[in-house]
Amino acid sequence: MGDPMAKIYRDQDADLGFLKDKKICIVGYGSQGHAHALNLRDSGLDVVVALPEWDKETWKKAEGDGMRVVRLEEIGGDLIAMLIPDMVQPEVYRKFVRDKLKPNSAILFAHGFNIHYNQIVPPQNVDVVMVAPKGPGPLVRRMFLEGKGVPALVAVHRNASGKALEIALAYAKGIGATRAGVIETTFKEETETDLFGEQVDLCGGVAEMIKMSFEVLVEAGYQPEVAYFEVLHELKLIVDLIYEGGIFNMWRAVSETAKYGGMTRGKRIFNGNTREEMRRILREIQTGEFAREWILENMAGRPVYNKLLEMEANHPIEKVGKEMRKMIPWLK
Repeated sequence: MGDPMAKIYRDQDADLGFLKDKKICIVGYGSQGHAHALNLRDSGLDVVVALPEWDKETWKKAEGDGMRVVRLEEIGGDLIAMLIPDMVQPEVYRKFVRDKLKPNSAILFAHGFNIHYNQIVPPQNVDVVMVAPKGPGPLVRRMFLEGKGVPALVAVHRNASGKALEIALAYAKGIGATRAGVIETTFKEETETDLFGEQVDLCGGVAEMIKMSFEVLVEAGYQPEVAYFEVLHELKLIVDLIYEGGIFNMWRAVSETAKYGGMTRGKRIFNGNTREEMRRILREIQTGEFAREWILENMAGRPVYNKLLEMEANHPIEKVGKEMRKMIPWLK
């Protein structure tokens, strides 16, 4: 069990001065990359974006946003932020970043996977830090422009300069995160909890719950269109209530029948067996078993991944949903 009192840093705890007169290189210009680059620039810091030459569209977008763009071969600076997908980071690091890291410079990540599982091993004389906003890049940018911020996690894996935390907090302030609050964690905690949440709850758990609920209703003879609305469409209403005010906020808002049925039947679905399977999945994450499996899957060309993705796309609920969403004008 971790310390229940998390250390939270605010604006007054961070000093942009630790990044003044330093060159920041953002590798990538996707969801997080574009938000970090623009926010840091607007905070008065020296920022350059590094992209592959072949990605003309992203290159044009970054330059259109007023960013200075360089080729991956020209990566360099006092802080290099790796804001490209996890599975391409190791190759980009080996080819373009490793030999450009200066003593007491910093390499920054927004997710701990490659450091925690030793896919990237920076030299001992370099700071290794993480700033991970708890929201998508467009939201990070929008909140910054509104004078607000998205909460983030901050972690130090290696403190070569003696100022690694201060540098990471300056970066967090530069993207607006300290306006909301930045929680101190570790690469291990961030990586393992992030993977666990994705697998058992946010992505894997929710998707399987929806599909299985749909299948049970359809097998019992109910119309797929009605089943779709009951088990998928209305989920957003419930999630929004939980997101806005917690689980009890949802219980306050639903009907008395929904309260009683949910509280008495929910534990029959998510029971002791479910908890044990969650623990098993967590152990696979903690031991590196899942990481090894995913790394090998990528090395093999993702055959299992591609087949599973195809099965998801072709599930009956997707076909029904495509038609049902045509009836909902407020969806884009």
